[in-house]
Amino acid sequence: MDNLIEVKHLSKSFGEHAVLKDIDFSVNKGEVICIIGSSGSGKSTLLRCINLLEKPSGGEIFYNGENILDDRHDIYKYRTKLGMVFQQFNLFNNYNVLDNCVIGQLKVLKRNREEAKEVALKYLKTVGMEQFVNAKPRQLSGGQKQRVAIARALSMEPDVMLFDEPTSALDPEMVGEVLKVMKELAGMGLTMLIVTHEMGFARDVADRVVFMDQGVIAEEGNPEDIFNNPAQERTREFLSRVLEE
Repeated sequence: MDNLIEVKHLSKSFGEHAVLKDIDFSVNKGEVICIIGSSGSGKSTLLRCINLLEKPSGGEIFYNGENILDDRHDIYKYRTKLGMVFQQFNLFNNYNVLDNCVIGQLKVLKRNREEAKEVALKYLKTVGMEQFVNAKPRQLSGGQKQRVAIARALSMEPDVMLFDEPTSALDPEMVGEVLKVMKELAGMGLTMLIVTHEMGFARDVADRVVFMDQGVIAEEGNPEDIFNNPAQERTREFLSRVLEE
C-alpha cells in the first residue's frame, strides 16, 4: 500500500505533562483507521499534531516521504492536503451552507467562484445537504451541521480526512446520520483517520483499529483481532468497560 503519512518517535508535552510518548504510526492511501481509547489517552492530540494544529515536542512526520517538520517545508500547503472535521462543527455562523463550503476554496485553493460552487454542491449532495444551501448554521440540527462540516472539508479535496470524535457533540438520534455518511465515504475509498468512541462503527468500517492508552499506542490491528481477541490486558479492560455501557 502507498504510505501517505508516517509518524516516527512523535512526542508532545504540555509543560511537565507528556501527552504523547514515542508514537510510531502510519496511514496508507485508501485506508480507514479508527483510533480508540479512554478520555485523556492522547487520541485527539495525535490528530492535532498530524495536522500541525499542535506543534510536536519531538519526532518526525512524513507526508509522501517528505519530513513536514523540516523548516524548509511549506506547512500551509501540507495542511490543504488534510481535511479536518471537529467535534463542534466550527462552521461560520454568518455564512450560509453553500458559502461555508466555498470560502476555503476561494481563499486557500484560489479557485474561481463558479468552480468552487460546483465542487461545494457536489459534496453537499454527497452528504445529503444540497437542499439546505441557503440555510444558516443556526437553522440546522447538530447532525446537519456536522454533515455540512464534512462537505466543507471534502470541498478542499484533501488526500486524508481527519475526524476528531465527530459524533460526540450530537444527540443520540443524530449520531446515526453522521456515521452513515462517514460509512459511505469509507466505501468510496477515501483515506480516513477517525478518533471515535463509537465501537460498532469502528468494528464495521475500519481497516485498522489503533488503541491508545496513556499517551502510547498500546495495540493496533484489524477490527476482528482488536475486538474479539485483543493481545493486551489494558485493551481487554478498556473494551469490556465501554462495551458494557
